[in-house]
This record gives sequence, C-alpha cells and structure tokens, in this order.
Amino acid sequence: MRVWNELVAVWDDVFSLALTEVILLVLALIIAILWFMWPSWWNALRRIRLGRGRKRTKEHEALEFSDEELDAVADSDEELPAVDPALFASLADRFAAQGQFAEAVRERLRSMVRALVTSGVITHHPGWTVTELAREAGTSRAATGPPVAEASVIFSEIWYAKVPALSEHDARMRGYADQLTAELAGGRK
Repeated sequence: MRVWNELVAVWDDVFSLALTEVILLVLALIIAILWFMWPSWWNALRRIRLGRGRKRTKEHEALEFSDEELDAVADSDEELPAVDPALFASLADRFAAQGQFAEAVRERLRSMVRALVTSGVITHHPGWTVTELAREAGTSRAATGPPVAEASVIFSEIWYAKVPALSEHDARMRGYADQLTAELAGGRK
C-alpha cells in the first residue's frame, strides 16, 4: 500500500488534476474505439504478423472476395446461394478469425455442399438434412461420403445438440473440406 501511495504522490507532483483527467479521458476513448472496432483491427494485426499483408500472387488474388460479396452471402435468405464454393470458405475464414466458430462450421459445410453440387456429384434439394446430404454424397461417389459424413456430425453437434463451437471444430471441418476438394479434383468414381 505504501508503494501505491508514493506512486500517486509522485504522479500528483508531476501532473495536475486537470491533466490527469484529460489523460484518463483520452485513454478511455482509445479503449472504446479499439473495443468497437475489435474484429477489424485484430485481424489486420494478425495478417501483418503472419505475413499475410504482403503482396499476393495472381493465384491468391483470384480467391479473394470483397466484403460486399461476403456480406451478401452471409445475409442471404437462400439456403445455398449459387456462388463459388471458395466464397463460402472465405466467409468461414472470416467467421473463424472473429471467433464465431459455429458460423464458420456452417459456412464450411455450405462450401462442401456447393462443391458437390457444382461438380455434379449431387443435386441440391432445399430442406435436406445433413444426414440425407451425406448419404447422397456417399451413394453418388463413395469416396466423398466419409468427409461429408464427418463434417455433418460436427455440424449437427454444434447446431442441433448445442455443443459450444471451438477452433478445433473449425480446423476439423477445414480438414474434411480439403479431403473433399482433393477427391473432387481427382475425379475418381
């Protein structure tokens, strides 16, 4: 307690009460602005720290989507809008970066479904359950069944059983999406 009293006394000798109030007000304002803009500045710092702020190659530029495109899909009332599966994956990455792992899991599953529909493995039937989707994918092309079935289990646990979504769920979904992409690119039946 004595150290605290001496510290306050030194502060009082150096700064007046009015200046102290101004400093505290400015600090509170800075904290409020950072709090309000939390996801955007935090993600920008992470991109810089991870080296993602560097110049992109043309291959990566083709996979980047504008915030307007991502917002349009996120706000869409359609169950599965007819867009590039990579757009769903980008939206999932955005949700994961914001710590919204349940939404990221949902968007990764939508990406997988759109990839299956685009490649002609399944036809989209609005209102399908994830179990029906996984069964149809496995029936149409056997190798696509396991990753879709595992992804549907994670989705069901989070969205129906209300298991709290974690980053591990998103990482597993990303792995299943990569397996499905590899299988669809290989074109095996």
